[in-house]
Amino acid sequence: MLLTGASGFLGAALTEALLARGERVIAVDRAPAPNAPVVPSYRFVPADLSRPGALDPVLAGERVEAVILAAAITADGARERRDPAGVVAVNVAGVADAIRAAAAHGVRRVLLLGSGAVYGEAAFTAPVLDEEETSPAPRSLYALTKLSGEAIALRLAENYGLDLTAIRLGTCFGPFERDTGARDTLSAPFQILRLAERGLPIRLPRAGRRDWLYVRDAVAGTLALLDAPERPHRIYNVAAGFAWSLADFCSGLARRRPGLAWSVTGPADATVNLYDAADRAPLSIARLITDTTYRPRYDLPAALDDVLAWIDRNPPAELP
Repeated sequence: MLLTGASGFLGAALTEALLARGERVIAVDRAPAPNAPVVPSYRFVPADLSRPGALDPVLAGERVEAVILAAAITADGARERRDPAGVVAVNVAGVADAIRAAAAHGVRRVLLLGSGAVYGEAAFTAPVLDEEETSPAPRSLYALTKLSGEAIALRLAENYGLDLTAIRLGTCFGPFERDTGARDTLSAPFQILRLAERGLPIRLPRAGRRDWLYVRDAVAGTLALLDAPERPHRIYNVAAGFAWSLADFCSGLARRRPGLAWSVTGPADATVNLYDAADRAPLSIARLITDTTYRPRYDLPAALDDVLAWIDRNPPAELP
């Protein structure tokens, strides 16, 4: 298994799960993750995927049956203005070149990790975001590049005869999330946990209801698609199936961490950034449930218990 973006948030979580089930992982990223695994079944290869041909030397020297493309720049408005070409180079051109390289070196199974952000403005008008029924309406550069990368990957896969599945992920949070320099929009639950760890005020701009996706369910959905003997569709949402608010998250956290203070103050005084002015509709997982073995496990109580246990097991430098 070759995994790009292996040092990032979802990449690190996928690496853990792949190794746990006995797979060999060739991890590709610009730099290794903190506390990267030191086991014979894990090999890190540094590469800049914005450079054409970056994967060719890796694939030429390895027998790789499947590739998961997780590398991305999750750009905010500031990066969009500062370095639009850099975002496009990774999220669009890097994807296209990775598909070419996979085909050139005999890889036949590819998963492309995309984003529910591609639904864009439709997320604020549709009751649910469905792969078939909801037309994407992206506005941000990040969302536009994710949709472009997805469309280009599907076209190239058709040209090359690759078995490619495009995944639209919900908003992830949980273990391994950190500021990597490539993720400008850190999740609201991450921000809350970081403020709580530092003893700083937690002030929400609104209750913030969403189908927040715990990263272990994101991994489970991704691997379910990887393992499925048949996938009738080319695009799948991978999402939580549970919806709750950040106010619920803070209440649950306060029960587990006595003394935690939090409030909903409105946008002007908020210390948690939700990035959008309104709550987004949930992603449908009906297609994923029908076609794979995926069943979401991490509702709010389960997610809180797991992430806090993970934090307790890790030194402060590795806290999410």
